[in-house]
Amino acid sequence: MSDPQGLRDDPAPQRITASETVFAGAVWDVCRESFDYSGTPITREYVDHPGAVAILALDDDGRVLLIKQYRHPIAARDWELPAGLLDEAGEAPVDGAIRELAEEADLEATRWHLLAEFFTSPGGSNESIRIFLARGLSATAHPFARFDEEAEMETRWVDLDEIVEAVLTRSVTNSILGFAVLAAAASRTRGWDTLGDPRSAWPWHPKLGQPATP
Repeated sequence: MSDPQGLRDDPAPQRITASETVFAGAVWDVCRESFDYSGTPITREYVDHPGAVAILALDDDGRVLLIKQYRHPIAARDWELPAGLLDEAGEAPVDGAIRELAEEADLEATRWHLLAEFFTSPGGSNESIRIFLARGLSATAHPFARFDEEAEMETRWVDLDEIVEAVLTRSVTNSILGFAVLAAAASRTRGWDTLGDPRSAWPWHPKLGQPATP
């Protein structure tokens, strides 16, 4: 896989001069940190997030499993991929993806690959998402009991190209879904040569490792 014109993000850790948790939440916290940047003192607040995984489950007919569930901050039921927090201590990201696919979709897969990863909102959160491609799908032995927003979750198998069209025409707006299906469509045209090892290191994740200097 080529590296076009050396285009890549650069790690740039700063020396923190002060740090405090200004809000401790059930899922994530809000942190306030001060640091000197180019000789200027700066204070920033951000959401400290454990990170998450998402799964693009692709069947032999080129269809992707989508789920629709209620999201309170946007007061809407949006189409998404199966996904979940990395909130199990010591759990490898791909193992979290395996767990989430079973819990949210009652599916298991025989082939796993790393598809993409991104920061959801780097100006205000350190949330990093790793997206896996799952193939060789079959139903799990036992369905998973679902509660709260997931209790009324809708599922649908949709052709990958149809989802790409829905993203491009702004019919669906979930950021993880958009990032994943566009990455999958582009990778498919290249014979899937961009896929990675599902157990490869995740240097950009703020809790699992620090990015290596290019």
